[in-house]
Amino acid sequence: MPAQDSSDVLKLDKQGVIHVMRITVGALISLLTAQLFKLPESYWAAITTLVVTQSTFGGSFKVSWQRFVGTAIGAAAGALLATYFGENIFIFAVGVFALGILCSALNLERAAYRFAGITLAITMLVAHPKAAWIISLHRFIEVSLGIAVALVLTAVWAEDPAKSE
Repeated sequence: MPAQDSSDVLKLDKQGVIHVMRITVGALISLLTAQLFKLPESYWAAITTLVVTQSTFGGSFKVSWQRFVGTAIGAAAGALLATYFGENIFIFAVGVFALGILCSALNLERAAYRFAGITLAITMLVAHPKAAWIISLHRFIEVSLGIAVALVLTAVWAEDPAKSE
């Protein structure tokens, strides 16, 4: 196996730094905005921005749409199941299965199903002092905020597609 040239291993170019700056600024804007609105778990807005920000608006929109739809479905299911069954592991498993069937029937991508399951898990399995529907609503708002920031940032501060990966 030939030795790698250090220039192949360590590569820091202007486009790479700009990409890092865009994502950092987006995560910070999401976090501060969620905190401004006193959302209880504001870090979900920043996490969402980190997940959905892509090099191009089209790429960000596709990932964002799947996360948005999946989160909405998962939040609705979580509010319903947690309200009536609480932190029930068996019902959680049935819910995850049902979400998979629903997402497939709606012809959604697997990413939407994963986001739905994540939201369901957070709503059903994490102890919260408030009602399940409030937790679900907060999660949906936090994620939607993160998506909105990522899309606006990608549209306003676009990368050069020829230079991005």
